[in-house]
Amino acid sequence: MRFILLFMFTSLLVNAQNNQLTPFEKGNKNQSTTYEECISFYQLLDSNSDKIEMKTMGLTDSGKPLHIVVFSENNNFTFNQNKAVLLVNNGIHPGEPDGIDATMMLMRDLANAKIKIPKNTIVVAIPVYNIDGMLNRNSFSRANQNGPEAYGFRGNGRNYDLNRDFIKSDTRNSRSFQEIFHTVNPDVFLDNHVSNGADYQYVFTCIATQHERLGEKLGNFFKNEMYPEMVKDMQKKKIDVVPYVNVHSTTPDKGFEQFTDTPRYATGYTTLFNTLGFVPETHMLKPYKDRVKTTYEFMVTAINYTDANWEKIKQLRKDNLESFKAGKQYPLHWTIDSTKVSYMDFKGYEGGYKPSDISGKDRLYYDRSKPFTKKIPFYGNYKPTKFVSIPKYYVIPQGQWEIIELLKLNNIEMTQIIKNETIEVEIYKIENYQTSKNAYEGHYGHYNTTVSKSVEKMEFRTGDYKISTNQSGVKYLLETLEPEAIDSYFNWNFFDAILQQKEGYSAYVFEDVAIQILAENPTLKQEFETKKQTDKAFAENGGDQLYWVYKHSKYFEKEFLRYPVFRIN
Repeated sequence: MRFILLFMFTSLLVNAQNNQLTPFEKGNKNQSTTYEECISFYQLLDSNSDKIEMKTMGLTDSGKPLHIVVFSENNNFTFNQNKAVLLVNNGIHPGEPDGIDATMMLMRDLANAKIKIPKNTIVVAIPVYNIDGMLNRNSFSRANQNGPEAYGFRGNGRNYDLNRDFIKSDTRNSRSFQEIFHTVNPDVFLDNHVSNGADYQYVFTCIATQHERLGEKLGNFFKNEMYPEMVKDMQKKKIDVVPYVNVHSTTPDKGFEQFTDTPRYATGYTTLFNTLGFVPETHMLKPYKDRVKTTYEFMVTAINYTDANWEKIKQLRKDNLESFKAGKQYPLHWTIDSTKVSYMDFKGYEGGYKPSDISGKDRLYYDRSKPFTKKIPFYGNYKPTKFVSIPKYYVIPQGQWEIIELLKLNNIEMTQIIKNETIEVEIYKIENYQTSKNAYEGHYGHYNTTVSKSVEKMEFRTGDYKISTNQSGVKYLLETLEPEAIDSYFNWNFFDAILQQKEGYSAYVFEDVAIQILAENPTLKQEFETKKQTDKAFAENGGDQLYWVYKHSKYFEKEFLRYPVFRIN
């Protein structure tokens, strides 16, 4: 009888343990979980552990809800505690599933205390961000990748790359992510990926958020303390960490630059809210089991560092806002600072060019039988190239409801004007811009935008919005509302209606009006005559001349090229 009871107990224990194994662990270590298996795993983990809670948080383009899985050592799953929050995002590109499988093991091991339990940090994970991409399961879309046997697709159900959608928010996924982000308010953020590009010896590379974009206080801490210490911890585990090797069509031994994570990208977006961000990039050509293990270990390192330094991190996030007060200069554009170069002992493979068996033309190749360690340059510093002064307020007419909704979604505080009010504001006029010839993520976006400025008194109506820059989302406001910013709402086509005139004139009628306008305005007439004398093409084009008079008259619409977001300095 005792033997039977012991056998039954052992069997139950084994079954319980097997139920907590991930599909990755149950298989040959070259298999990734399906979406259904992943969600079922977390549901079971939630039911078996009082330290794990799974919640639904908004919809996705797939029609399925986004989930978050929360680990809290004290069983308190609110985010207003005096604790740090670390947020992990997985499967933004489901063809890069390393983080999906690694995080399943991580949350289970936290629940079972198989790894060091963070006492001062809540760990939040999005199991799968691009759900419809994960449901589009295949074995071929990542043509250059070494495993797993099956995985998801990069684009979501509407064929958007979600890692380009954090500012423009064309997808439900992005809008739900923003709800999650501002609900949990993470101090540290990880977005798990798999690399492409060059070949080298490392399993693991990392995009560390551009520290200059963080601001001086937080950026210096990130660059000089946090990231180096995390790299050292990984080295103790015999895992080398190097910056993301953003090199294509050539070999990296000549050196390379830090990846530019503008606000369209996950960590570029989270930086706007003073969140410290990392993009782990395991190497596509390394075995899947090694990539998953390495991703797991980096997450453990990030949790441990955050937990040990949580008070400092949270305080620095608050202090950092002092750098972004009204009247100060804010950098809108950045470029690599080639005067600041560091050198690393890079472990690569000899590469070169040889005739292609397909085309006969030169092709790039790497020879893995010839590994090397070479000291190569790395350019990891940026310098600003364009600035804007931070205003005290922005004023946005209520008719720009799409922009207002996005600002509210991003936790931007604003007040509505109580009654009609005349306010002296700085007005931008769009002077120049270029538009991409090819579609990019659903847009024919603008770039190289420039503006002119004027100060005028304008009438604003009851219900229009006044937005103070004295808030935690000040950088978000500047990056979206300043039209010259790389990922501004203007450059993402939200204001294209102002680029087209709505009214015009019938030439045969306006000819007589134009004569009267010039007769009543001698200065304007003199300017007109001078232009005819100095501009041959203008002098020979009657239509251009008539339009010039129209443009300089009271009949010309003020709204044309006038940017409909106004500044109070």
